Amino acid sequence: MESLEEIEREIKSCKRCELWKTKTNYVPGEGNPNAKIVFVGEAPGREEDKQGKPFVGNAGKYLTEVMQKFGLKREDVFITNVLKCRPPNNRDPKPEEIEACKPFLIKQLEAIKPDIIVCLGRHSAGVIFDLFGLKFPGISKVRGKTFEVEKWGKKVKIVAIYHPAAVLYRPQLKEDFERDFSKIVELLKEKPQIRKTTLLDFI
Repeated sequence: MESLEEIEREIKSCKRCELWKTKTNYVPGEGNPNAKIVFVGEAPGREEDKQGKPFVGNAGKYLTEVMQKFGLKREDVFITNVLKCRPPNNRDPKPEEIEACKPFLIKQLEAIKPDIIVCLGRHSAGVIFDLFGLKFPGISKVRGKTFEVEKWGKKVKIVAIYHPAAVLYRPQLKEDFERDFSKIVELLKEKPQIRKTTLLDFI
């Protein structure tokens, strides 16, 4: 099992797609390696590209504010993106870029083994739902709902919410975003259920 530091080193030498040519910095992600909750966004933006850190622009500041409002600290969680390099002009990720970068996200999740995965926005939700064998009919249909999957010998909860950047563009989404966020914090307070091994596991 690779550590987050080893995965970060791999990311910082990656040339699997063309984005490494146009980026300023790789943005592997940051936070607690033992986090119970992992936030997954879409891709780094301009500020993230400059600093090499996730969610440090306006959307990131709003996300941090909402986290603090509900008693979460950034240092207690892990935050990353599906893509680890900024797409030019903040365009949407291309399918081939997602495919090239996805193994890093999978490795990060395997290293952390969180109890809760929060998908920030439709691109992240599409990738995470697919990874865990869930249908993704669209962000507006699944946002705020809790999906449970068996992983790492326990029940892992997956929740999709709007991307904080979308809330800044459309302030009318703020109430839904913060209501969904409060549900995530409630989920954190629940004790994770460890799955009991049964005879069927050995057949």
